[in-house]
Amino acid sequence: MARPGARLSQDDTTGGPYARRDRRGFGRLDALVLAVVLGGLGWIGWRAGGALNYAWDFGPVWGFVIRHDPQRGWVANLLLQGLLTTLRVSLWAGVIAAVVGVAMGIARASRPLFPRLVAGFYVETIRNIPPLVFVFVFYFFVSSQVLPALGIEDWIRRQPPGTLWWIEVLFGPPAQSAGILAAIVCLGLFEGAYVTEIVRGGIQSLPPGQWEAALALGLSRRQTLRHVILPQAVARTVPPLAGQAVSLVKDSSIISLVSIQDLAFMGSEVAATTNRVFETWFVVALFYFIVCAALSAIASRAERRFAKRI
Repeated sequence: MARPGARLSQDDTTGGPYARRDRRGFGRLDALVLAVVLGGLGWIGWRAGGALNYAWDFGPVWGFVIRHDPQRGWVANLLLQGLLTTLRVSLWAGVIAAVVGVAMGIARASRPLFPRLVAGFYVETIRNIPPLVFVFVFYFFVSSQVLPALGIEDWIRRQPPGTLWWIEVLFGPPAQSAGILAAIVCLGLFEGAYVTEIVRGGIQSLPPGQWEAALALGLSRRQTLRHVILPQAVARTVPPLAGQAVSLVKDSSIISLVSIQDLAFMGSEVAATTNRVFETWFVVALFYFIVCAALSAIASRAERRFAKRI
């Protein structure tokens, strides 16, 4: 029950797991906390510069973000190219993780034994292998066995210029597309195991009465799952799925260890070229922060929209 004088939001009046109080705007306490945090970061930077006697210079690093080409004008340089590769890999790996995770999550929550065994084997195998080991083993297997067997590289070489342009937009330079595809598959399967558990938890969090009521109305189990259970489960899984999407972007830096030219890989190259190690990794961290913060903002908005439907 709300205490006297407390204002309730629309979600409070409807109840449910998303009920919350109205949030106030930016206040004095928020300003004080922000000032303390910024002051602390500034003090740490000042102490680091004094203790290390380090002369900060971001000029050479920013030159590797964007450059001017006499023929094409301003074009992306190494760091921005690496960021685009990170975004491509994260996007397509997220699609694979979502498809695999939803399918395996439904299988994990199903009644038949065989689908549960298959999904359980998939989840437990991947969750108990370190991500670096999984990427190393599976990447070289996919790139050396699966892709040549499917003829992906030969198919890319035979494509006309128009198709090669689309391949470059979606997957990066055609010469690197095969390796990027292998990295996407590896990362998508790895993250799919965690999405599986999120989906399973969302389905099993609903009370059994939802199933019983739908079956009593004459719906089949498949219709109940599609029209009753999954819409509610999706709304409940938005917050953890958003967190997993942010983790996916950060976990994508692992593929730099198999020579995929993503943001982390390009950061290493720029740091070695310019000898500005701290500045380079600060810029790389800033790019990762911008992407992850944007994903978090989008997820928060999606969470509020889904909360109104349940």
